[in-house]
Amino acid sequence: MTAGLAAEGGSAARLAVDIGGTFTDLAIEQDDQRWTAKVLTTPAAPEQGVLAGVRAVLGNAGMAPGDIAMVIHGTTLATNAIIERKGARTALLTTEGFRDVLALGNESRYDQYDLNISLPEPLVPRRWRLPVPERLDNTGAVLLPLDEAAVARQVAFMRAEGIEAVAIGFLHGFVNPAHERQAAAILRRLWPEVPVSLSSEVSPEMREWERFSTTAANAYVQPLMASYLGRLEVGLREAGLACPLFMMLSGGGLTTLETAARFPIRLVESGPAGGAIFSAHVARQRGFDRVLSFDMGGTTAKICLIDDYRPQASRTFEVARVGRFKKGSGLPLRIPVIEMVEIGAGGGSIAQVDGMGRIQVGPESAGAVPGPACYGRGGARPAVTDANLALGRYDPANFAGGSLRLYPEPARDALAAQVGGRLGLSPEMAALGVVEMVDENMANAARVHAIESGKGFEGRTLIAFGGGGPVHGTRVAEKIGIRRLLVPSGAGVGSAIGFLRAPVAYEVVRSLYQRFASFDVPAVNALLAGMAEEAITVVSQGALGAPTVEHRLAYMRYVGQGHEIAVPLPARDLTAADVREIRALYDVEYTKFYDRPVPGSDVEVLSFAVTVATTTEAIEPVARVVPAPAPAPIRTQMVRDTATGEVTEWPVYDRTAMASGASVAGPCIVAEDETSTLVGPGWSCRMDGLRNLELLQYGT
Repeated sequence: MTAGLAAEGGSAARLAVDIGGTFTDLAIEQDDQRWTAKVLTTPAAPEQGVLAGVRAVLGNAGMAPGDIAMVIHGTTLATNAIIERKGARTALLTTEGFRDVLALGNESRYDQYDLNISLPEPLVPRRWRLPVPERLDNTGAVLLPLDEAAVARQVAFMRAEGIEAVAIGFLHGFVNPAHERQAAAILRRLWPEVPVSLSSEVSPEMREWERFSTTAANAYVQPLMASYLGRLEVGLREAGLACPLFMMLSGGGLTTLETAARFPIRLVESGPAGGAIFSAHVARQRGFDRVLSFDMGGTTAKICLIDDYRPQASRTFEVARVGRFKKGSGLPLRIPVIEMVEIGAGGGSIAQVDGMGRIQVGPESAGAVPGPACYGRGGARPAVTDANLALGRYDPANFAGGSLRLYPEPARDALAAQVGGRLGLSPEMAALGVVEMVDENMANAARVHAIESGKGFEGRTLIAFGGGGPVHGTRVAEKIGIRRLLVPSGAGVGSAIGFLRAPVAYEVVRSLYQRFASFDVPAVNALLAGMAEEAITVVSQGALGAPTVEHRLAYMRYVGQGHEIAVPLPARDLTAADVREIRALYDVEYTKFYDRPVPGSDVEVLSFAVTVATTTEAIEPVARVVPAPAPAPIRTQMVRDTATGEVTEWPVYDRTAMASGASVAGPCIVAEDETSTLVGPGWSCRMDGLRNLELLQYGT
């Protein structure tokens, strides 16, 4: 398609960009056509990789920059900055007597029996947690006015310490933000250039540890993200893309660049969120109402449960866990997120032998620089990609569509030096051990996630995507007992494609304590109306005239309990009759989790949430296709099977040459530009009517 043709007819072209730890993925869609590209991420200046990828994907599409009507972007930069502790020098201005909330947390232990337990270090060290006299009560009434002179003294101290960002979190600031805003005004008057984050804006909910932690994290990444987003916007404009730029949020919606720069903590896990949306869309197209999303990239693997075509969602998230798979071992963030488990098991994850002679894979990654040994860029430590290459799973000349040549000898040398030599194994057998270990790590993460969610795998379909998902998908499925695998069209850049399926959306959460025995209907209606207005204001900046829908929730619990359950509310003013119905609905929702309600107990509401989102088109599941002849193999490769260790000749098929309805039997490889699908022994592979590969285990 030429640039002129692209601009003339059909719908507008949209571009999605996903920055990962190793690769930056791009996708352009217009009407029913799609063009993709995958380039190495440039960690020192991520916008350079984006711009290189934009040039590549525009070239593939035959388009000019002016043909693009919208750019949607997601990135893991905020996540990585927190994990790697590479954010700004941040101070926390807080209520006198509460400077240690970040360190004390809620005094829980994620491992009751570990006497040498390691807890996550707060992002703000104690020296920079700065108290000032002020106090509000739980209703927001002023008990002690803010000491403005004390704030000014702390500002002088911050400047002397070289602070780069400030978080403000006062006790009960979520009820009455007056003192936080007053302190922010003093800061901006005395020090106008410093970025300031208020807990009453970032996370206006009760529970001060989570609120302070989220606000501190927002301040910690704000200078980095604001600088990056500014450079990216300038680079795109200079490249000729004058269209709107939207950012993917961790909760699955899109927002404007201005909102993203103000609340960058909501960008945490934005890339993986796109992958979950991608899986949900594919599941709806095929009518699979219970799926497991499996996204394996260059640095991490992400696993998400999707039921009734909706990814599992949460309002809490942990980042930088110090205990693997252990809830409570990370820094708490109180933001809307798509709930998933993410582990350091990607193509760049480094393999080594520990002191007990066991093969360990990840979480450390070779990244894009220097990358796995087989990249030939100076990497000397073996990664999962090196192991896959040594097992014969990749064609060295056609990796990433031929844009990145792989070198088998450095891969074998690294495997021999770091793994095989210590265990008395050949490089190939060391590679088998590495791949089997990373597959087991991912399967175990899926098991833990399902158990924590109270769900199982029976009857689920595994949707595998990312550069590594289709390579490892069948083996992971075998380990967890799933017998159907789907590799969607565009799987290698699935998260980027997911961005194109996301609505423009924004969620507002506020705390307003209520009991049903004394429910204040006018106060709740006023709160919800204000929240809806705020969400609509944000969404309208990016909706571009599209219709929107509003959803409301109340987070409720029996009086005296410690955890809340979300109950839907009507998207209008509540009446006394509604209150009775909502109270009854809570018992129904509670029974889903805990079998039976608690008769005679009053219910309390801790917080409310309002989400406004653009509507998405309804999708009817696509009917099955009639059988078609299988294509001829384009070549064969000698591949070592990880389940048996046997080396046999596997045929390789070109995915683009497979017609809808065509089937091939495993073991074989179905190759495409951004990834390859391994069809293991005992599996068959068929192209469906949507150009997805459907793999079935024999006997299914």
